[in-house]
Order: sequence, then structure tokens, then C-alpha cells
Amino acid sequence: MQSRMTMGCGAGVRAAPRGAERARGGARAVVRARRAMARVVKTFAAEHELDAMYMGGRAERDEQTLTLEIGTSRVTLARGKIGLQANGAVMATEGETIVYSTACASRDCTGDGSFVPLTVNYAERFSAAGRTSGGYKKRDGGLRENETLKARLVDRPIRPMMYKGWGYETQILQWVMSYDGTRSTDALAITAASAALAVSDIPLKKPVVGVRVGLAPGSNEPIINPTAEQMKTSRLDLVLAGTDEAVLMIEGFCDFLTTDEMLLAIEKGHEAVAKACKEIDVWAAAVGKPKMMEKLIVAPDGIDEEVEALVGEDLTKAIVIPIKQERGAAIGGIRERAVAALSEKYKSSDVINACGKIESRALRDAIRTNGRRQDGRTTSMIRPIACEAGLLPRTHGSSLFTRGETQAIGVATLGGKGDAQRQDDVEAGEDKRFMLHYFFPPSSVGETGRTGGASRREVGHGNLAERALNPVLPSEADFPFVTRLESTITESNGSSSMATVCAGTLALLDAGVPIKRKVAGIAMGLILGSEASGGGDKLDPIVLTDILGSEDALGDMDFKVAGDKDGITAFQMDIKVEGITIDVMRTALQEAQTGLVHILGEMEKCNPAPAGAMSKYAPQVGSIPVAEKYFGKVIGKGGETIRSIIEQTKVDSIDVDKETQIVTVTGGAGSDVGAALEYIKNLIAEPEIGKIYRDCVVKKVVEFGAFVEYMPGQEGLCHISELDVARVPNASDVVTEGQTIDVKLVEVNSRGQTRLSRKEVLLEENPELAAAAAASRRDGDSSDDSSESREGGGRGGRGGGGRGGSGRGGGQRRDSGGF
Repeated sequence: MQSRMTMGCGAGVRAAPRGAERARGGARAVVRARRAMARVVKTFAAEHELDAMYMGGRAERDEQTLTLEIGTSRVTLARGKIGLQANGAVMATEGETIVYSTACASRDCTGDGSFVPLTVNYAERFSAAGRTSGGYKKRDGGLRENETLKARLVDRPIRPMMYKGWGYETQILQWVMSYDGTRSTDALAITAASAALAVSDIPLKKPVVGVRVGLAPGSNEPIINPTAEQMKTSRLDLVLAGTDEAVLMIEGFCDFLTTDEMLLAIEKGHEAVAKACKEIDVWAAAVGKPKMMEKLIVAPDGIDEEVEALVGEDLTKAIVIPIKQERGAAIGGIRERAVAALSEKYKSSDVINACGKIESRALRDAIRTNGRRQDGRTTSMIRPIACEAGLLPRTHGSSLFTRGETQAIGVATLGGKGDAQRQDDVEAGEDKRFMLHYFFPPSSVGETGRTGGASRREVGHGNLAERALNPVLPSEADFPFVTRLESTITESNGSSSMATVCAGTLALLDAGVPIKRKVAGIAMGLILGSEASGGGDKLDPIVLTDILGSEDALGDMDFKVAGDKDGITAFQMDIKVEGITIDVMRTALQEAQTGLVHILGEMEKCNPAPAGAMSKYAPQVGSIPVAEKYFGKVIGKGGETIRSIIEQTKVDSIDVDKETQIVTVTGGAGSDVGAALEYIKNLIAEPEIGKIYRDCVVKKVVEFGAFVEYMPGQEGLCHISELDVARVPNASDVVTEGQTIDVKLVEVNSRGQTRLSRKEVLLEENPELAAAAAASRRDGDSSDDSSESREGGGRGGRGGGGRGGSGRGGGQRRDSGGF
């Protein structure tokens, strides 16, 4: 035994060296494997190593950056590292927000030089804010309204800076790749797009920069590029874009600002823009590509003179024909004649472009020389106006607004909270309680064309009119309805978006919406100079009030203004040339407000006048505050309580807002919103001892009484002795299941059990019955006393019975169901 143990120990001792050897062998094997792998990697690296013959792209790139101080923000532009195959690509960074912008031109010329073939596409990636779309489709790419609006903001100031004669399809693509929520991205997107063009080889006259301007409450000093937090209380929301010398585009919304306040904001905004534009210009010249100026389309020599000699006089006469359709037909015929006459010598596009120059010059000269416009008005006259309300009988509110050859039908529709527009974008804004949808069918201009989804123009015009009307709408507390306006343009010859503002105001009034004040809209135009000999830019600018479509197309400015005599709610300006000064803008704004006063006066003559009251077809909306602890009661298990209320009262919807702790009930014609609110009120009410509850449903009848639902979801016992004034042998003789009775809450014990009484209600509401019951009790007491005297010697007799006597005889007792 001892020998075995010794051997065992010896075996163990000998095994240890063998284990260590195996470990050392394993380590050596690992080292050998690593060396072998290193030899393989080195062999492959040598095999794939680039030599001097490689001439392709480099993975390591040199990045050139420019940092701009714009108001309260710092913007960094970077190129050379990302997107080198585009004509131009820039990463624009503001804080932790990054917009990637590219500019590309097609290889083939597709245009004729009369119109810049420019497209801007702006997209927001939800991943930029660390989110995923809340919609059914999770992939980004579907165009949203806010993306369309921002794409239009980018397009409008850049387009006039593209050279006439550029015929190559040009596309600006933009993606928000990172978003910190500090500022909106629209102004940054304008700067990024312009920078991408500036460093590209695509011809661009000058760089453009965009800024946002705000105005804090109680302050007169504009804020350049304010934060989103500052914008929550700002009296002004202005996006401005321009070059180092001029403003090209403004779009803003405000709470009835004065002309001077607006002009100061524009002036301060342009100061910031001008400084940044100069810096981008220097940077682009240093790091950008040479411009392809040689690819610009130039009109053939002598064509302008030949077209002028052929049809110049006829076009000059045709341009002042007052009626739009007649004017268009006449000009079209003259153009066709010119094209046919010169077809062997010039391309049709070149001839039409030459005709356009003659038309523009003729329009300007007619206004400057005669002081009269195409339709015979002076520069400050407004076309005749007619208004009508209540046009459509089954709508909640409607109107027809006609100004000359521009006409709009406005329709107001009211709804509940569930009808609000959900905002699904990276900025995660609140749901919209007011929305305006603008429709511009091709028939409004006598043409055929596509219909269906909203075009970019429809989205933009609708947004402008919506923001113009938003300041006059009542608060949710004063008017809990969601309001939707529709504007259908039935005729268009200038400023249909401003006609929408007028029609919308009347439709809101017809629907009974208590707006704070009436607003109207007007479009202003500008003739900067003349192309006549000896004229040019030396001539004074002329401001036009209530412009026609042709004056918009051939003029130098389209300035839309909405508001009233005291202030402005919305404005939008697009300028086609540089040279608009603050003084010119001041004149345009002053004349616009004069025009607004006139239009509002004409709207006062509306016949029939707006109803000023809600339609019988409009929904009912009511709300009630509900503490968070009662949400479960109101909603019920799986929503069963809400469904039950809807079924009983025929309302359309019941919305529980957990943030505001408000429950909103919406119902159409035939529903009982009041009953639904009363049900919810009772559902969340605390029981009150001594209170009488009416029309309570008997849920169950038992031997000792009845269980009654005295409040929604709350039941109590009405004992058999409390069912009636008289003695009740059986509870079922007085009440049945499903019957409604009035009960008084008598007691709630420590266990939460509730005691109800129907008898107390009867006695309280029937004095005669109460008196009879009291007399009956007195008679009963005297009868009991005499009986006790005879049979038990009274309370102290030998029986000692009575009501609580302790005598041996155990006198007569009352029935437990007695009174």
C-alpha cells in the first residue's frame, strides 16, 4: 500500500515536467504560426503594393476648409476630402449639424439658354438625429413637405446667380447627415449649396449666403442665426439670402411687425451675409476649379436686330393688350411668324429668346413712358375685387375671392385633436393644429397638365398663406378645434397665393372661427430700369402694386406681403437681379400696406357676408382636465371604457393627452359631446357623502338589497331598509336589474364600501311623505311603550325585554328589516 502511494507520488512528480514541456511547446508553436503569417502578409503586401505607375485616386485626401463667423454661429465649409467625383462637393458644419451638398452638371447641353435647368433636392436623414421615422416606411427618401420647402429656399436665391445661356442640366443634392437640434438647417443649406457651386467648375456669378434673423420680445435688435430655443419666443422668423452687394431672397413670418422693424432686420441680416460672401469668394478662387465659361450659349450675332425689325412693332402693341388670354394668343402668333420667317437662318429657340427681350423692354417702356400698365392701371392701382361667403352649403365655411383675373375658392374644415397633422422630421416639431392646402390646377390658366400629388409650387404657396394666417388664429384654449383650409385656384393672373390669404380669412369667418383680426395679401413688383437706348440702371426704380403674371415674369421683383394696416404677418421676396436697396424695399412695403387697407375694405363688402357662427354640419369639440392618476379609469382595460363612451354617445373620438392632462371629445352631427364629457367627469369624480346621484343603474338585486352604480365604474349597496320609506318585504318588489333610481351617498367605511339610500332621497324631496313617516314613527314608539307596560312592566319590568332590555323575560323585539 505504501509502495503504491509512493509510486503515485513519483508519477505525479514526473508528470509535472512533461506538462511544462507541453506548454512551452505550445508557445513555440504560436510564435512559429505568427512568423509564418507575417511572411504571408509581407508577401501579399509586396504583391499588391502600388508602384510609380499607379495614377488613380488617392484614399488620403487634402481637405481645404473655411470658417465663417455668421452672427451667433460658426460655420465651417470643407472640400477636397468627400465627394470628389461631383463637380463640386462641400461639407458644411454648424455646431454638430452637418449638411453634405453636391453640385453636378450633365455632360450634354439640353437647354437653349433661356432658362436655367437647375434642380435642388434637399433631404433630412433621421439617423442624423439618432432616430428612425415614425411612419410605416422606415427607409429615408420619400419627399416630405418640409424638405420641399427648404429645397425651394435654396433654389430661389441661387437661380438668379446662374448665368443666362447655361444649358446644362444642373442638380444640387443635399443631405442633413448630423443634426444637433440647436438651429434649423435651411439657412445653412443655402450657404452649403452656394459653396458647392462656388468651388465647382459650373459658372456662378457670385457666392450666396443664407441667414436666419430673429427678434426677441421687447427688443429692437435683430438676432442673426438665433438658436431654436430663442426662436420659440421670437417675434420674427426671417430667412434672408444674398450676395456681398444685394439681397436676393427674403421669406419671413412675424407677429404684426412694423415696416421699420422689418427693414432693420433685413439690413442687419444682409450685413452678415455680405461679409461671409466675400470670404467664400476668396476661398473658392484659391481652392475651386476654373469655371466652364466657354460652354455658355451665346445668341447669334445680329439676331436681336433682325427680330426687332421683323416683329418689334407688333410685339410692342401686343404686350399692352389688357385681357390675358387675348394678349397671350397675339404674342404667340407673332412669335410663330418670326420663327417661320427666320427658320432657315436661326434656331427657333434663339428667335423666341430674342422676342422675349423685346417683350420685356416693351413692357418696361410702356410703364415708364405712359405711366400705365398692360390692363390700363396706374402703378398703384388694384384690380377690381368681389367677395362672396357661404358658397358651398355643406362645408363648415367657404368663400369666393376674385381680384381681376385671379380667383380662389376657400374652404374651412373643423376637426378634433385627432385631425392634427403629425410632424415627422428630424426637428420633431409639435403636431400642426392649423394647415392650409393650396391647389393650382392647370385649368386655372387655361391649360392641360398633370394632377395628383402637390407640386413644389403648391407646397410653397400653401405654406406662405398658412404662415400669413397663423398669427390671427385663436389659441387652443379659446378654440379647441383643428382647422384646415383649402384654397382652389380657379383663375390665375398674378398672386394667387395672396388671393388665398384673402379667401382664407373669409372662409375662417364663415366657419365661425374667432380670428383675432382680418388680414389680406398683396403682391408687389418692380421695374428697375429700361433696356431702351440711353436708359439702363440710371433710371429710377418703379414699384408696381398688385402685379399681373406677365409683370412677375418680365419684371425684376416679386414681393408678396400679408397683414393689415398696423403690421405684417408674412412676406416673401424674390429678386431676379442685384440692385434692390433698402429704400426701394421701404417704398414697396409702404405701398403694400396702403394696398392691404384697400383690399380689407373691399372684403368688408363681402356679399353674402360670412356667417360668423359655426355650421350645423361642423363637429362639436369639448375638453376636460383629467389628472394622470385617472387615465386608467378613462381609457379602461384595452380601451374598453373609451369605446363604450363612444358607442353610447355616438361621438367620433376621445383623445387623452398625457402631457397636458386634457381629454378632448370630438363629435359630428347627431353626437352628444356633452354627455360624453359628463360621463368622463363622473368617472374621475371623488364620491361625496350627502350628495344625491341621479339616474343610477341597478346592477344586481339580492335578498338584502340592491347594488347600484352611482358613478361610472363605482357601485354601492342600497340596503333593503333604505329602498323605500315603507317596510319592504322583498327588494325585488321595489327595484329590478337595469332600472335607474336616485340615491344618496350616506357612508363610505374604512374598507371603501359604500352605503346608499333611496329612502333618504324620497324623504328629502317629499316633505309630506317625510312628515307622515315621522308621525308613523311616533305612533309606533307609543304603541311599543304601552305594550311593554302591560307585558313586561316597561323597561324596568320583569321581562326587561323592550329594545335592549336585559330582563329575564326577553321581551318583544323588532324585525331586523324594520325601521
